[in-house]
Amino acid sequence: MLPPFRLAPFFSKRIWGFEDLEPWFHLQSPGDPIGEAWLTGDQCVIETGPLAGKTLGDSASQYGEQLLGSGNDQRGFPLLIKVLFPKEKLSVQVHPDDAMAQKYGEPRGKTECWYALDAQPGSAVALGLKSGTDPGEVRRAIEENRLEEHLNWVPVHRGEMIFVDAGTVHAIGPGLVILETQQNSDLTYRMYDYGRPRELHLEKSLEAMRMSTKAGPVAPKQEGGHTVLMDARYFRVERYGLESADAITKFAATAYSPSMQILFLAGGQAKITSDGADPVCLERCQVAVVPAGASAWRLSAETPLELMRILPR
Repeated sequence: MLPPFRLAPFFSKRIWGFEDLEPWFHLQSPGDPIGEAWLTGDQCVIETGPLAGKTLGDSASQYGEQLLGSGNDQRGFPLLIKVLFPKEKLSVQVHPDDAMAQKYGEPRGKTECWYALDAQPGSAVALGLKSGTDPGEVRRAIEENRLEEHLNWVPVHRGEMIFVDAGTVHAIGPGLVILETQQNSDLTYRMYDYGRPRELHLEKSLEAMRMSTKAGPVAPKQEGGHTVLMDARYFRVERYGLESADAITKFAATAYSPSMQILFLAGGQAKITSDGADPVCLERCQVAVVPAGASAWRLSAETPLELMRILPR
């Protein structure tokens, strides 16, 4: 049986990112701003346990059901978890749904959700288009460099969850640190970039765009001593608060069992112990994967902590 293991992040350079990721990550990158920390990317390297040194993508292919569970479609690791650090407005984008992605030879589309780990006053995201905007006006506004006037900007505060289903015209503004949970796909069509000289994917973004979607803030729900932040088609995101010396003995996965689980530490320090394996220590912004076939395991709080559990659907 595979025990729980910790992953090393992969840092992705973006022109809209930061050169210093403190206090979230101990990383400085002079001259090469980092916009994204990929926590469950296929290229992320396993740091602990018998799979140490292997990439997550290779391990998902090799161990299949033992790692991912019987309900997974076996097309690789299902979810990509990221932390985003926008220093300025991201381009306006649209992601395709599964049907459109498969039309162009890709395995899956990209539905996602954003949890605000931090939000400065005035932070906002663009979600969809203002009422009354039609596809023809969207094209004209892009060509005339004025699409911003048609975007529906929504204020965001720390601790809020936002759902962004495929087909939603969207953008993220500065002042936020976002935990993003998404289908494991990097399909992004750039619709508009405020006049910056970067490539646009106009025709595909217009094809992927839906004028009405389910995107928007999601109200948290209390359930059995924890908070359900998101329960959507592709993923479920839960939040747990533990005091020092508290522990959880093998989360009950209920309807999702047997299923792989992703544990993200939003704050504090934790330790995972399991039969026949070395302890796995977690600090802020680190991720552990609990394979579907993992034997009895226990998560203990070394300090008061905020823990996110993410389950594929």
